[in-house]
Amino acid sequence: MLKQEDNEKITRSGPGTPLGVLLRSYWQPVGLVSEMPGERPVKAIRIMSEDLVLFKKSKGWGLISRFCAHRGVDLSYGRLEEDGLRCLYHGWLYDAEGRCIDQPAEPEHSQFLGKIRIANYPCIEKNGLIFAYMGAGDPPPFPAYDCFIAPDEYTFAFKGLWECNYLQGLEGGIDPSHVSFLHRFIQEDPREVYGQQFSEEVEGTGKKLSMLVGESFRPDIEVESADHGLRVFAIRQLTEDIKHVRVTNLMFPNAFVVPFGNSKVFTQWHVPIDDENHYWFMIFYDFAEPTDKETLLQQRLEGVSLPDYRPLRNRSNNWGFDPREQQELTYTGMGLDINVHDQWAVESMGPIQDRTVERLGVSDRAVTANRRMLLRAIDAFAAGGQVPSHPVSDDEAAALTGPLAMDTIAANDAWQTRWIEREHERRQASPWAAQPSVEVSIDA
Repeated sequence: MLKQEDNEKITRSGPGTPLGVLLRSYWQPVGLVSEMPGERPVKAIRIMSEDLVLFKKSKGWGLISRFCAHRGVDLSYGRLEEDGLRCLYHGWLYDAEGRCIDQPAEPEHSQFLGKIRIANYPCIEKNGLIFAYMGAGDPPPFPAYDCFIAPDEYTFAFKGLWECNYLQGLEGGIDPSHVSFLHRFIQEDPREVYGQQFSEEVEGTGKKLSMLVGESFRPDIEVESADHGLRVFAIRQLTEDIKHVRVTNLMFPNAFVVPFGNSKVFTQWHVPIDDENHYWFMIFYDFAEPTDKETLLQQRLEGVSLPDYRPLRNRSNNWGFDPREQQELTYTGMGLDINVHDQWAVESMGPIQDRTVERLGVSDRAVTANRRMLLRAIDAFAAGGQVPSHPVSDDEAAALTGPLAMDTIAANDAWQTRWIEREHERRQASPWAAQPSVEVSIDA
């Protein structure tokens, strides 16, 4: 359990809050390229309790305050010009740096426009996501993580709305033991859906992941510190001699990296809209084959309503809960989409989980390790110190690679090295990911 003041510290992300200052010092995803309207790529967004408007420039993207400094009119309805937005009320024109560069109703000799500047944040597009830097000073360089360096044709990006605090979603992603229950099928997993991790057979086992983790429901959890944040191992004893090893990661401060079948991985960020709602943003990438973006997009769009990406199964309809299905098919009774299972788990805690009354066990090691790291980092950053996964130079950014995430099997006495060997094999066979070295060496 946490003290109330600590729970507040790690869940409140508005402007000026300790957590908000830390999160803003990292590049954060703020939108999907695919969600921007084709004829007029302008969209109002809300990130960490700030109301902003995202728009396409002649080169790149702009992100500025949603409201005109003149009379507070909504700029998301403004006229999109070559490199800025013009307010419909009196014609004030703002560029991507938030500067007012035209005030047509003011006297020709007026210098008033030089005094006007609204909030503005630099943006970079990476594999289908638009990232913004909302912190002070110069933005940090991007790390060389796989999700950023993978060629576009091997990736797919998407997002979803969850109606709860960001930390609930993040903690679900770094909790390895829940998959044995929340995503279990009473019978054989019936799905044959492209891009579904739990419907794919784990190499060397003859079983789909959903069955394997359902049968081995008491994994040993080990957690170790890494340059990117945390590396989490869930080790399941399959036979007397063989273990299943699942390697996942916390990518500090608000993302995780999870294997998605034998050749696929995804990185998922949980980004506050405000303290009681958040978006998850994902880059899915395949080491072996180009992704079928159109199929993946149609599959994901079937489960959400636009333009807010709210799941069709949600609190208002009890997440589609069906007691007969719970008896006969799925552990949750909430359909076949594991995203809905995760969504129910974290939304059912309430808008902001009360961590003062929870009781954590040994299987929660990753959750407790992350909270300790987050609390330390908030204080360290406020004092001007270094924090995880926050490069200050191009060399430091280039050294942040991976993180490695996979499912594999290994002999009892070899699992500590087998997963690293397996990762080398996967990268050497990949059309794009082969590297002379990876995040962890075999001799480490």
